[in-house]
Amino acid sequence: MPGDTMDALREEVVSCRTCPRLVAWREAVAARPRPAFAGETYWGRPVPGFGDPLARLVVVGLAPAAHGGNRTGRIFTGDRSGDWLWAALWRAGWANQPDSVSRHDELRATGAWVTAVVRCAPPGNRPTPEERDHCLPYLARELALLPNARVLLALGGFAYEACARMSAVRPRPPFRHGLEVPIAGGRWIVCSYHPSQQNTFTGRLTTEMLDHALARAGQLATS
Repeated sequence: MPGDTMDALREEVVSCRTCPRLVAWREAVAARPRPAFAGETYWGRPVPGFGDPLARLVVVGLAPAAHGGNRTGRIFTGDRSGDWLWAALWRAGWANQPDSVSRHDELRATGAWVTAVVRCAPPGNRPTPEERDHCLPYLARELALLPNARVLLALGGFAYEACARMSAVRPRPPFRHGLEVPIAGGRWIVCSYHPSQQNTFTGRLTTEMLDHALARAGQLATS
């Protein structure tokens, strides 16, 4: 929209209460911290994107983790998925450190922006189609505010489907790790399995696979 800014978008995201199920869940989780996080005050709100406004690479996840981003207030921060992602971004030169522990730490992204399709932690990590569609305009506005972005790295099938839907990809190739799909504006969608424990503990996603996906995304982003 005309006159839009990243700060204005962030304020809208953080204050959003559109989806009653997600609002109830994120706040219930925040009210009952895990024993490992006893004494912490959870963020308990929608989580905005984070990174470099000059980003050429945009990493798109599913949603904040209940005891990760929903606790810390920063996407892919404070959980195992975040540990994997930021370590990989650091190895590839997109981040200044491999750890993302708190929104108050010294983490900086260079040339990359990290975000999610859905901004609230969903029950069972399963947003409904309606919840996805409520949030998708936020992602579209983010991309409009990242004029240098050339590659969307979609982490998992949910993120890929949302990015393809937003980009009007027709026909839509089936999701697979390593898939590359050209989209309007000279941009690309590159797919990777999500760095969830379900994938990393079973070996479905290895560090080498994630590094390769990031390397390819980097090649397309700078070509």
